Amino acid sequence: MLRCHARRGVSVVAVQAALLASSSGVFAQSGNTELPAVTVDAPAAARPKPAVTRPSRLRSASAGRAVRPVTPNANGSAPAQSRTVTAGAARDGLNQAPAGQTATTIDRSQFDNRPSFSVSDVLRDSPGISIKQGNGPRDFGISIRGSNARNGFGIRNLVIFDDGFPVTQPDGLSRSDLIDPHAYGAIDVVRGPSSALYGNYATGGALNFRTRPGGTIDGVEYGVDGGSYGYLNNYLAAGKKVGNFEGSLFASDTRGDGYIGNSWFNTQTVNFLGTLKATPDDRFTVKIINNDLSTRLPLRQSLNQFYTNPFQQGCATGVSAAAGCGTILLNNNGFNATAGTDKETAVQAGLGRNDRRTIVGGRWEHDFDNTTTWRNQFVFDDRNISQPTGTTSAIGDFPSYNFMSDLTKRGEIVGLESTTFFGAFYNTLTASSDTRNVMPGGNATLGRITNNLYSETSNYGLRAREELRLTPSLLAVAGIGWEQTVLKGINTAYSYSGPTGVLDTPKITAADGQFQNTAPELALLYTVNSEWLLRGRVATGYGTPQVSNLFVVQTGLSGNNTQLQAQKNLGYDLGFDWTPNSTLKVSATGFYEFFRDELVSQATPAGSPNTSYTFNAPRSEHRGIELAADWKFYPGWRFMAAYTYLDEVYTEYVENINNVGIFSFNRAGNKIPGISPNELTAQVGYDEFAGPLAGLGGFVEVQWKDSFYMDNANLLKAPGYELVNVNVHYKTDLVSDTFRSLNLFLEVRNVLDRTYVASANNITNTVTTAGLQNPASVLANTTGSIYAGSPRTFVAGMKVAFR
Repeated sequence: MLRCHARRGVSVVAVQAALLASSSGVFAQSGNTELPAVTVDAPAAARPKPAVTRPSRLRSASAGRAVRPVTPNANGSAPAQSRTVTAGAARDGLNQAPAGQTATTIDRSQFDNRPSFSVSDVLRDSPGISIKQGNGPRDFGISIRGSNARNGFGIRNLVIFDDGFPVTQPDGLSRSDLIDPHAYGAIDVVRGPSSALYGNYATGGALNFRTRPGGTIDGVEYGVDGGSYGYLNNYLAAGKKVGNFEGSLFASDTRGDGYIGNSWFNTQTVNFLGTLKATPDDRFTVKIINNDLSTRLPLRQSLNQFYTNPFQQGCATGVSAAAGCGTILLNNNGFNATAGTDKETAVQAGLGRNDRRTIVGGRWEHDFDNTTTWRNQFVFDDRNISQPTGTTSAIGDFPSYNFMSDLTKRGEIVGLESTTFFGAFYNTLTASSDTRNVMPGGNATLGRITNNLYSETSNYGLRAREELRLTPSLLAVAGIGWEQTVLKGINTAYSYSGPTGVLDTPKITAADGQFQNTAPELALLYTVNSEWLLRGRVATGYGTPQVSNLFVVQTGLSGNNTQLQAQKNLGYDLGFDWTPNSTLKVSATGFYEFFRDELVSQATPAGSPNTSYTFNAPRSEHRGIELAADWKFYPGWRFMAAYTYLDEVYTEYVENINNVGIFSFNRAGNKIPGISPNELTAQVGYDEFAGPLAGLGGFVEVQWKDSFYMDNANLLKAPGYELVNVNVHYKTDLVSDTFRSLNLFLEVRNVLDRTYVASANNITNTVTTAGLQNPASVLANTTGSIYAGSPRTFVAGMKVAFR
């Protein structure tokens, strides 16, 4: 929101806005000056040209900080100031808005004056993004162009970074539990196949969360958000730049009762970033993230249960459960049904998650000269889980190691401005995890082991990239990545016979697979004039299965699913950015992607020891349109919108369903389940920028999500919804030796108190013994799919900045 206080210097704001009006980057914050964010739907049109010869050597003072992509001047040439950008700064840009990629940057000013509990609250400002509730308060399934809508939990088919450090583990799993948006200054959303630059699993794109540099914080900030259903978030940010060291620390304690029965939570997050410029040519950066999560977890419902009792009230015990309560059958003895079973609710069984995530990373950057930077980065990432989420509990420790080394060179090739990148990488994860029965007794009492999985996942490869300015108005980008993935696993399934639980002969299934993938990309950006930027791109992506996917069959039981193949996609992007003046920015992108062996997950039958099953769809197509608009149509007023249209279909896929016999159904032409065809977030707001009410503002926001299919046969749909949110906020600078500024806000979410589906996992079609598909009326009773969204909530917040 535009907030220009008189004491901040209106003339400075005006000058800066004029300088940045044609830029496709994000407005930065400097000192106490806040500028409005620009949502970008395309990367920079140019990479800055280095000054190869100059009297004195240029040091990379800006390396490690956010780099603003540069838009050419009206004639298409690079602005003079861009020629001083170093190779290190250009390398930073590859994690933010790489030239040629369709990208959006969400600036802190877009969420600093509102509740920011989870990624769901901030990522909706980008087109192409879809969010669904996961298994925990801040656990969300994030999809780029529908990439993750087909998965039952976590985040897959995109790669996530935090200040350039990977937080996606080598098996391709990311989780958003560790993300508190209060910590970040900007979020970069890179859309489309991106494996040439980001490697395995980047079939949908990438996200880069950027914390605020210490010098930007320049002191201490304390904030507190609180509201309905016992929600309370206390958070602290501290940062400073002293000499050659710059550091920032964020910490938060978040807890609440939850709006669904058995969904209370308690989570703590710490995020530290420190950079030391040890010499004029060497920079050392340390990143530390730790998240502890303790939460109870409700059972996912069927569609009919959702309509009956969406918030799962009156579900204390299975015997007295109200209509619509989810239940599970637990073996009384913890190993088989010979001693009987007990029907229990999530509250009675004590289902939940107790997880810890710890990430420690280090980076060394060395400038050989003012045009060449060598970067080495190492990350240790440990995910420790205890997750009694149904009839079984997953328990394990997943430590991983990730090493990257690359060179970035800026210069000229046959007289043409050039940025060259070459890198190598290796990452690995080795783990042994158990699955144990949950038995009656409450508090997730554990029975005997049912499964042990020993897994090894390793990825290693090379990547190269060249950005070449062919003419003052035309930039060409070419890249390629090669990667070898090794998946090894031994799955041991245990079963027990008789009332004493005699151990049967364990069933052992082994897998040893190797996948070799190559991903090229090519992009062209043409600057027509100062108003128009045209862009086109063709690129590829790939993603291998997870080792655990290889050992779960369609029934949800342990078995052999080792025939799974890596998925691959080829995508075409065509779009434009139109910036006629400093008050209007419109971006549009059309895309068409062709998938081979797409990995799709669906829920397994209720009571299964595994909650999801993964299969390959031989061929499918994804196409759509992404639109973004930012219009300051009158002084103080602003309209922002992000719209996504998706049309994703199977073009070759025969599904086999077992009921006594095997029955086959051709799904070609059917919509891929879990994909909402239309999503829109739109906001109209006003901020007073002068006078006694300067800093006071508010907005009205509308979110629309269209209905979507839940099954491969396209028989059952999850209903769509429209939500309205209203916000009022106030920010003022304080004249004090101790206090710098005060922020206040109040927001009412879901003003109309709609009951809606926040998450719907895909469900499995079933057949009769005669081979007829069961209709929607039967599928609507399939459990394990739906979480309801939040009813009307009130959230208020305060933040004080200290000098």
